[in-house]
Amino acid sequence: MSTKNPSAASTPAPVPAKANSKGRVIVASLVGTSIEFYDFYVYATAAVLVFPRLFFPNAEGVTALLSSFAVFGVAFIARPLGSIVFGHFGDKVGRKGTLVASLLTMGIATFLIGCLPTAENGWTILAPAMLVVLRFAQGLALGGEWSGAALLATENAPANKRAVWGTFPQLGAPIGFILANGLFLLLSLQLDAEQFDSWGWRVPFLASAIMVIIGLYVRLKLVETPAFQKVVDSGEISKLPLSRAFKYSWRQMIAGTFIMLATYVLFYLMTTFTLSYGTAAKSEEAAKAAADKAGKAFDPETFTAGLGYARNDFLIMLIIGVVFFGIFTLVAGPLAEKFGRRKTLLVVTAGIFLFGFTFSPLLGGGTVGVMALLIIGFTLMGLTFGPMGALLPELFPTNVRYTGSAIAYNFSSILGAAVAPFIAVALWQAADGSPWLVGIYLSSMAVLTLIALFVTKETRDVDYENNSSEAVKVL
Repeated sequence: MSTKNPSAASTPAPVPAKANSKGRVIVASLVGTSIEFYDFYVYATAAVLVFPRLFFPNAEGVTALLSSFAVFGVAFIARPLGSIVFGHFGDKVGRKGTLVASLLTMGIATFLIGCLPTAENGWTILAPAMLVVLRFAQGLALGGEWSGAALLATENAPANKRAVWGTFPQLGAPIGFILANGLFLLLSLQLDAEQFDSWGWRVPFLASAIMVIIGLYVRLKLVETPAFQKVVDSGEISKLPLSRAFKYSWRQMIAGTFIMLATYVLFYLMTTFTLSYGTAAKSEEAAKAAADKAGKAFDPETFTAGLGYARNDFLIMLIIGVVFFGIFTLVAGPLAEKFGRRKTLLVVTAGIFLFGFTFSPLLGGGTVGVMALLIIGFTLMGLTFGPMGALLPELFPTNVRYTGSAIAYNFSSILGAAVAPFIAVALWQAADGSPWLVGIYLSSMAVLTLIALFVTKETRDVDYENNSSEAVKVL
């Protein structure tokens, strides 16, 4: 006859900790980054298509485009600051609340850009100034968004699935791009040029409010990730995550910055530069005719030849290319899980290096050549961007992971994305309308990324939850 232990019988079973379901993690990380990147790309597209003449009407040709890109680059200056601010709270307060704050910041800034007066309405100085402030807020938000979404996915991932789950937030980039440019394209087809410049360009900015509400609803239902909860339970939360990250993980931050470099340069060349180059007039005669039609003076000194595609035609070509970006972002996860993040990225980055030498022949090969360049470029973009959702966070211990991965990701944005449009335009002009120097620039950045990958060890097998003391040994 068996006997029961009264005290054991009266002791309630431990309540299992709440966990985020796979579906909730996918939706929360994917929806959030899709919204963030949508907001960011809405500006990037407008910076090429309408902002030069709406906010910088006194500038001409390439000068107006560069002025618009200058405001575009302001966000990249803000991103490292955002990584520090949101990283601090993400490592000290938690992933959930920080992700909600970054989404709200981006959403409000984007909505207000859609409400701005333009310089043509008499706000010659104030309108560009307010655009700069709101663009800065966008960058601040994106500085904290990506790393939080990557941590949400990877810190909830089952064993041997971090690289696969890490592609969920990465997929937000192509989805956001397609949504933003698809809406611009739809408006361009439905509105004439006067309507589009008058109010049509505002619609994508204002429409972001609907997406933000959806994203907030999903994120507010999240619970903290298991890895961060362990840090809380063990009392290892860092009082000053930034200081600790620089003390113990500065090598990882430098390595992560340069590992991301080729990815950033490739993406902004494939989107911002190709849109500028593809839609620029093919000859001085065509440029002068377009200026006469718009009632503006034409200065041949500022003219640089492009491919002469109509805006809508090239947007369609870009969207087709970005579909390959999305597909190969998903493909990259299983590859990085099977072969390792480092080996996968070494092969892909070598491909980016070789791809740079094809810029001039492909862009000079007519529509078939241009489409080939877009498809190959965006395929490489998916393959290099997909593993980053796992690799960059894996470089850092849990209690500084938000800060460390955010700083690496966003400092790379300054070295890569912020200056890429300026360098590309300067090289385009220096080569008298040929893109061959732009391709050499991309290949050069790929070399720097290859060096960073060579000096970094594989991160696939690091202990992702029980490593909050000092630094992950990957260098």
